[in-house]
Amino acid sequence: MLRLTVAFLFAAAVALIVATPQQCEAQARMTTEEIITKLIENVPPLQNPLGGALPIRGSRLEGWLPEDDDQAREVLRALDARGLAMCARITPGNEDVMAEALRMGHLQEELGLQVGVHASRAMYGFFNGDESTAHLADDGTPFFDDTFSSRKMGCPFRLEHRKDDIKAQFRSFLDLYREAGIDIDFLYLDWEIDGPIEWNGAWEHSKRCTVCRENVPDIENFNVFQDTLREIRSDLQRECCVEVVQEYAPDALIGNYATNPHGGTRYWYDYFEVLPEGAPFVADQQAKYRRWYHEFEPSGYTFANPVVYTWYATWSWYPAWDNDDYRWFYNLLKVGTNAGRHTPQDVPLITWLHWHTTAPPKDAPPVPQMSEWAYQELIWHLYLRGSDGLMMWCTAEETVKEITLMTEVLDEVLAYREFVSAGEPVIFHVPNGPGTVVSALRLGDRLLVRRTDFTDSQAPVRRRVGDRMVEIPRMDGEAMLIDLKSCPIAD
Repeated sequence: MLRLTVAFLFAAAVALIVATPQQCEAQARMTTEEIITKLIENVPPLQNPLGGALPIRGSRLEGWLPEDDDQAREVLRALDARGLAMCARITPGNEDVMAEALRMGHLQEELGLQVGVHASRAMYGFFNGDESTAHLADDGTPFFDDTFSSRKMGCPFRLEHRKDDIKAQFRSFLDLYREAGIDIDFLYLDWEIDGPIEWNGAWEHSKRCTVCRENVPDIENFNVFQDTLREIRSDLQRECCVEVVQEYAPDALIGNYATNPHGGTRYWYDYFEVLPEGAPFVADQQAKYRRWYHEFEPSGYTFANPVVYTWYATWSWYPAWDNDDYRWFYNLLKVGTNAGRHTPQDVPLITWLHWHTTAPPKDAPPVPQMSEWAYQELIWHLYLRGSDGLMMWCTAEETVKEITLMTEVLDEVLAYREFVSAGEPVIFHVPNGPGTVVSALRLGDRLLVRRTDFTDSQAPVRRRVGDRMVEIPRMDGEAMLIDLKSCPIAD
């Protein structure tokens, strides 16, 4: 009945056609209405309802509802039944956009759903192109760093005067929510190319800047340079976003893309990041893992938001392995484990995902796509290593497939809801070659276990959990419940 009703509501939605280049171009310009329509038509409702578990949010689940309130309510209910949640996309100062955001919030509260907000535009931009934020040469000439995509990056020590403007951008929409009596439950940022960043040409530009040299006396030491910039970046996020939002919504979950607890290393590069010459790294085949600053804690965010993406270069980093899937899986599991192992149990961990090969350079040779099987196994292991929820970024044409793969696993995981909500991750080993991967959540004396094999081995494997030695048989595509009391005490 729901499928028919939604189809009736959106009968004008354009069919997704893959044929000529012109049609592909039109496909890439799908509207949010068309995307949401296709999701509801093609993604089945969960068999195991969310029941308080975190929904899937993402870049294509934002900013639109039908104009008719009854139809809008039906869309929100339909998405919720599929484990999905809408966010309002905030544009400070845009009255039409903010009116729609408040309307969405009212309807979400009315239906007992969380009010979600994507507030990236309120956080941009500290570096706004004004010369008051520029680096200063020895002769006083202002200059910018143009090695970060299209944004002109300036001096990290000349941003103090920008704080009030950024705070005002947050207050401009937070005041509207307060006046409307709407409580924000979830707010996220995708704040990346702005503020102090140590990669690309930043180090070299700062060495030329009199202000930077004055504030970083040991500027030739990259680690010192990195720590100094990230300390400023953390302060900007806490003062201008988190503390302001908490004045209005003290219990809201607040987080930023790629900001999460970790073990001191980052295993991936965003599309705009390049390792500067002379910066330290740890080699793993052709991968160069970077030292990373502990930014999450001083930023004050209330949920961790790691990024587990199939970045184009990742597959090529591990030529020693013939198993294409493990060349993806290995790095992605290292990233997810890095966050899961170090995020406290009381801090929600919401992981960004993308399955289609991410950000391939224009005209670059294709690399093998990670299989659907391996990707869904990865999602299982992320849940069993500490992820509490998922987010997704993808292109418009990828949306239905991406979300289908995610919701299929979510539905299976929700059959063990008590483990996901209260279980403790206890196995974090990442094999340094194609082999057997095991993850588990412990709840009392029970384990929820997933075993994934990248070889033909059928033999049981053994893992130590607490004082017990657990034997885990091969059971492809299935989760296992194991009673720890029945396992032998470990030597």
